[in-house]
Amino acid sequence: MIFCIPHSFSLFLNCIDKKTQQQAHNLTFIFMEKTLVIFKPCTLRRGLVGEITHRFERKGLQLCGMKMIQLDENILNIHYAHLSHLPFFQRIKNAMMVSPVIVSCWKGKEAVHVVRELTGTTNGRHAATGTIRGDYSMSMQENIVHTSDSVENAEIEIARFFKNDEIFEFETIDMDVFYANDEI
Repeated sequence: MIFCIPHSFSLFLNCIDKKTQQQAHNLTFIFMEKTLVIFKPCTLRRGLVGEITHRFERKGLQLCGMKMIQLDENILNIHYAHLSHLPFFQRIKNAMMVSPVIVSCWKGKEAVHVVRELTGTTNGRHAATGTIRGDYSMSMQENIVHTSDSVENAEIEIARFFKNDEIFEFETIDMDVFYANDEI
């Protein structure tokens, strides 16, 4: 069993040799926060998948899993159950079934928050310029991506769309340029 005490982790690293320090950093990165991003049908139909993926990667998030799927009524009833009482519920489901979507899992320090900041507010017309929705969306519904809104929901949503063996853990060569050594 591995225990990590965040406030004393950097002190712990100072007391061990370089090889063990690197292994500890690697383990810390493996257990970083994950979040779900769904590239909506409008994104695929507009050919924006590469552009959006590029933004996440340039920020320093690591892609852990990605696949194209066709959503159906059953999965959408579960995924958007919190909206089922609203008058636009069926419209959302219909829009999400127009074409396949791409579900993806991203990892990084505070990944849920970082992804939501990158994507901007839900309504593309109100999203700040420079955010994904601010740059590519004019709609409340056709707003490019769905993103998890909390760490707890991210865990639930990732499990909904991915099997355990579809999420990959690996070390990238550029971690030291995205994070200070006491952040990972």
